[in-house]
Amino acid sequence: MGQGQVHVAALLAGAALILSGCGLADSHAVWPEVLKVKANEPAPLEAPPDVKRLVAGRLDSVFTAGSQPAHVRVSAPLHDPRGTGWTACVRAELTSVIGKPLGTQTYRIFINDGAIFDRRQAEADDNCVTETYEPVESTVAADAQRSTKP
Repeated sequence: MGQGQVHVAALLAGAALILSGCGLADSHAVWPEVLKVKANEPAPLEAPPDVKRLVAGRLDSVFTAGSQPAHVRVSAPLHDPRGTGWTACVRAELTSVIGKPLGTQTYRIFINDGAIFDRRQAEADDNCVTETYEPVESTVAADAQRSTKP
């Protein structure tokens, strides 16, 4: 009985070895393209978002309500290497909940499908220190002037 189990195990191992090569063989097989397994194509990239407008319209998605962000500035969007979305850096002068100035704070925001879906305090590997920033206030003021004109 022990010898029979060894033969079955050897037979199963051989079958598994033969079948494991099927995926590799398919990509190099002489089959017509229609019969080959197609590789998944990467999802298309989104268009670069208007970071100024996103941040200006949703300050609450980047900063807490009590932090009173002032002098808000954003960097240009960069493609997120982990997916199809975008990232950008946001800087602002913040105040603590007890009214004490916290100074300039920098956050990395993550944008997907035209919306800010996550943010975190910037870290050294985010390269936010080397980014060029543009003020958000000018965009907000320009939009407000356009909406009040007849």
